Amino acid sequence: MKTTVHIPDSLLEEARGIASRDNTTLKALVEEGLRKVIVERKQAKAFNLRKATFKGEGMRPHLAGASWDRIRELSYEDRGG
Repeated sequence: MKTTVHIPDSLLEEARGIASRDNTTLKALVEEGLRKVIVERKQAKAFNLRKATFKGEGMRPHLAGASWDRIRELSYEDRGG
């Protein structure tokens, strides 16, 4: 498939130099680069948030309908802030 890619002139000239030095084509060099990036990104692990719960039975019954502001207020109660 043909496509158009806009890249900076300096990058193109550097890529052409590398292709010439390595006795390959610019097309082959671009394909190689794309394949490397694709493999690298596929191998990147997804971020997983660690479980940060505490032992217990969940929300205290008296806070079931409380707003986040009220819960935060109670969390910092008696901490001098």
